[in-house]
Amino acid sequence: MTPLIHAEVRRLLATRMWLGALLVAALLGGGLIGLLTVVGPENFQPPMPGLDTEAGVRAVLGFLGFTAFVPAAIGTLAVTSEYRHRTVNFTFLFAPGRWRVLAAKLVTYGVAGMVYGLVLSGTAALALFGAAAARGVNLGLPAGTVVELLARLAVAMVAYTVLGVGMGALIRHQVAALCVVIGYLYGAELLLMTIPGVRHLYPWLPGGATSALTDFTAVADALSQQLSSEPVRLLSPQAGALLLVGYTVLASAFALLKPMRRDVT
Repeated sequence: MTPLIHAEVRRLLATRMWLGALLVAALLGGGLIGLLTVVGPENFQPPMPGLDTEAGVRAVLGFLGFTAFVPAAIGTLAVTSEYRHRTVNFTFLFAPGRWRVLAAKLVTYGVAGMVYGLVLSGTAALALFGAAAARGVNLGLPAGTVVELLARLAVAMVAYTVLGVGMGALIRHQVAALCVVIGYLYGAELLLMTIPGVRHLYPWLPGGATSALTDFTAVADALSQQLSSEPVRLLSPQAGALLLVGYTVLASAFALLKPMRRDVT
């Protein structure tokens, strides 16, 4: 396993994807949160609670939940790029135990997802505290609570990276896999929340588990207000974390087992 992990790390560092991912994390964390803080959620259309309230801080930080497609795409590309460029043939010849190859990818990109999450959360914290101080706004949440919420977000980014690896192993075509990942995160889950009866499944989906873990409920609450319906009841943060771990384990099993049951062309 050690040589395979080293090979995956060298493969990752040899491309510009890791540098681009870190740059995107910094721009989304620092740039997006900094901009939202400077503008002030109370100046949005429609207006939202200000940063001097707990709801306002949670709503602003909740926008980072929409960036989960980035680590998911990174994990997906980790597998599908090998099929697209046909390097997977040489990889499996070098290491005939396919499950070890995928296990090395899971370990490597799980760590990469954590680095992405830490950069995203760290720059978001700096931007939030810095911009709020520049505006003279006292945040509605203690600094320790903000850091805890952002740490949970970083953990969620690891899960989405591993989910991406599983999706890449399941759907080898790169464009198709990326379309499924992005379409699911930005279409399917949001659509489910608008369908009466079916919307109650949302807490048990990856997006609902992430919302429960990070305690970011602004999107679900906003949709409930638009639909004049009761808010979707999310799981507890602990249950959300366990559910997200379950999805991660399931994706890892797909990533390990699926390539062993089909030919490489």
